[in-house]
Amino acid sequence: MGQTVFIPRELDANEPRVAASPDTVKRLAALGFDVVVEAGAGARSRIPDDEFAKAGAAIGKAADAGKADVVLKVRRPTDAELKGYKSGAAVIAIMDPYGNDAAVAALAKAGVTAFSMEFMPRITRAQSMDVLSSQANLAGYQAVIDGASEYDRALPMMMTAAGTVPAAKIFIMGVGVAGLQAIATARRLGAVVTATDVRPAAKEQVASLGAKFLAVEDEEFKAAETAGGYAKEMSKEYQAKQAALTAEHIAKQDIVITTALIPGRPAPKLVSAAMVASMKPGSVIVDLAVERGGNVEGAVPGQVVTTANDVKIVGHLNVPGRVAASASLLYARNLFAFVETLVDKATKQLSIKRDDELVKATMLTDAGQVVHPNFAKATEAPRTEPAAIPATIMIADAKPAPKKAAAKKPAAAKSPSSKSKGTA
Repeated sequence: MGQTVFIPRELDANEPRVAASPDTVKRLAALGFDVVVEAGAGARSRIPDDEFAKAGAAIGKAADAGKADVVLKVRRPTDAELKGYKSGAAVIAIMDPYGNDAAVAALAKAGVTAFSMEFMPRITRAQSMDVLSSQANLAGYQAVIDGASEYDRALPMMMTAAGTVPAAKIFIMGVGVAGLQAIATARRLGAVVTATDVRPAAKEQVASLGAKFLAVEDEEFKAAETAGGYAKEMSKEYQAKQAALTAEHIAKQDIVITTALIPGRPAPKLVSAAMVASMKPGSVIVDLAVERGGNVEGAVPGQVVTTANDVKIVGHLNVPGRVAASASLLYARNLFAFVETLVDKATKQLSIKRDDELVKATMLTDAGQVVHPNFAKATEAPRTEPAAIPATIMIADAKPAPKKAAAKKPAAAKSPSSKSKGTA
């Protein structure tokens, strides 16, 4: 008898994504699983139940989670959902554990083996499992679309018999996965694009996409070029010069997109109220870090705020979910790629190897204990000895984290791209 994979409908009203696609249902079945998809799970991602059924899934109800050996989700399960899972089930999702210690403890109490997909290590073997890159890529794209929609003017330069429409000026702050896609999208739409990042190595990436890199390129900056692609602490004098240059630049922009987000910490403030006040009426700022406090002073989660000087600050929640049909297909493939590593090919049974580097990096709870070193209490002896895997981030990049004691909050993290390491 095959083991069962269950894909529930996400309960969060702000979460339209789903953790499977017809393609991954077929692939899971080929691995030997019986796949059950809750009715309506894919509706908000444009995947009707009959498409899942044609791919080989049974269409079930929420209570079917109780029979599942593996539960695939987008967001961390609620306490109510956990009560319906059987002890020992593998639950794989974007767990968002930072600042949610009670929720992590609830996972352990439920007896499930929980995996946090955003902790996937940055190694070649795991590239196809990198949910942060797949979702941040779409967030960067959607940020430009949202900015263009609120700007309510044309982005490309248009030369017509009636006159010339000037190209919009778009400034991207943070050149991680989201930032790079934002640059590419803004360029495709015909805007004049500039970008900045704390890593000098980002200059080449920005130029390769046809945008201009903004930085005070003095001797200190040039010396930082040898930092191996990682962020280097710059002097206070340099930081002051860079801040002044950025403030002067923002005042001339039509659209600004900020992408800096570090887990376990408030998002760094990149745009002050004074900078917002310096912008032209009708300008737009899109803050991709609004769920963690925002990069922009005055940003409000879930709202588009219009300031006194008629600048719009866009603070949409769950930006990848705004393109859910695309985001779900990519996320489902990330999940399948990971699940495939957990299956014994000979027996076609789930076989979690707790010494595997992917398992050690992503396993949050197991056999009633919190086992991830970043969250296990100092008094608890983890069942496994995971390597020190720095936390990952959803939108932008962060410099490598120094090792810290297990009970402390981790510092910044690696980037969502194997090629892009640094902070925005």
